[in-house]
Amino acid sequence: MLGWKCLLILPSLVVLSQAGAAQETDIDGRVSVELNAAETIETSCKLTFLITNGLEQPIDTVVYEAVLFDADGQVNRLTLFDFGALPQARPRVRQFVVPKLTCEGLSRVLFNGANSCEGAEVEAAVCETGLLATSRTGIEVSG
Repeated sequence: MLGWKCLLILPSLVVLSQAGAAQETDIDGRVSVELNAAETIETSCKLTFLITNGLEQPIDTVVYEAVLFDADGQVNRLTLFDFGALPQARPRVRQFVVPKLTCEGLSRVLFNGANSCEGAEVEAAVCETGLLATSRTGIEVSG
């Protein structure tokens, strides 16, 4: 009986690993920033991002200017998110705490542009033009 369970599970694992490979291919030449989680802590919102450098070289530092919109769609603030160094093709998780704004009060994050994008052989504009912004939360993310 255990043998049959293993046979049923293995095809699912193959499908999952193929889906993961497709995701990696989709970000070639791009920087993928996904809002993966948002958690209200007292009167602040903790945003957890999964960021992956799909360029052919590492990025020494990348800082994005972000515009945060409240629940009514009005601009709450402009801020900088410093994602630091990003090795090539290796996902990284970064967290930022936004004070005096709950996650329920945050409707959208707009990446306005790259404030800084540095690295050997990294064209600064690629962090902006190659940005792929997504969200797994109820908060919209664009760039």
